[in-house]
Amino acid sequence: MSASDTQLFNYKLTLAYDGRAFFGWQRHGDKPTVQFALEQAVTKAFAVRVAVQGSGRTDRGTHAHGQVASLQLPEDLQPALVQENLNQLLPPEVRILDVRCAAKDFHACDSAVAKRYRYLIWNDLKLPSEHDGSVWHVKEPLDVQAMVDACSVFIGKQDFASFATRTNFIQKSTRRTVFEAVLSHDLPMITFDICADGFLYKMVRNIVRAIVKVGEGRYTRDDLCRILEARERQAAPGTAPASGLYLEKVFYSQDELSENASKRVPL
Repeated sequence: MSASDTQLFNYKLTLAYDGRAFFGWQRHGDKPTVQFALEQAVTKAFAVRVAVQGSGRTDRGTHAHGQVASLQLPEDLQPALVQENLNQLLPPEVRILDVRCAAKDFHACDSAVAKRYRYLIWNDLKLPSEHDGSVWHVKEPLDVQAMVDACSVFIGKQDFASFATRTNFIQKSTRRTVFEAVLSHDLPMITFDICADGFLYKMVRNIVRAIVKVGEGRYTRDDLCRILEARERQAAPGTAPASGLYLEKVFYSQDELSENASKRVPL
């Protein structure tokens, strides 16, 4: 059954997933992706084939606690029913956390005003098995205070071309506004949180790699400033593994963004 020529109702879904089981978010042939799993579940649950739009394309091995998707269904279904039916059909690595009716013009990606990501680093010689695939395991001791001090380099509206891995399409602009970039620790766990009005391809993972370089004593805060000013990917170090990255939250209004910022305790 197709959704064309039928009255459609728009829904906003918030979901979490363990990225270890998938080749990323975006549909990629018959390979296991989160988008593909969700679309298959929708077809089985409601006998309709629709495109599910995500707020962003998380990479292979990247996780989510607050990914947002939008889709249209040809029946005015109760949100609780949509959530229940989909969770029964989705693989256990994906859970629908919340379903809400949305305005007709709501789009998970196009309507977003900001996103927040979290990156987890386990800084110890040994990695507990329960953290395998869910953190970046850095065995060598890191200067955490130097990493904390370096984070402020990324705050504000700047050109992040040096931290954007090139893709097969041209970005309209590499300027982004970072509202928050903070690092906290409860060793051996190190947590980096970053919130911005948008992110370039692999931008978070590239920033994390540079901050860890500071922790290793190979870079200084001034080096990060020079890398930013260079606006060249070649000026920056490599990319942190996908295993430690989590999409935490997507914001759809400035009020929501401001309210979230006021609730967060400075780290």
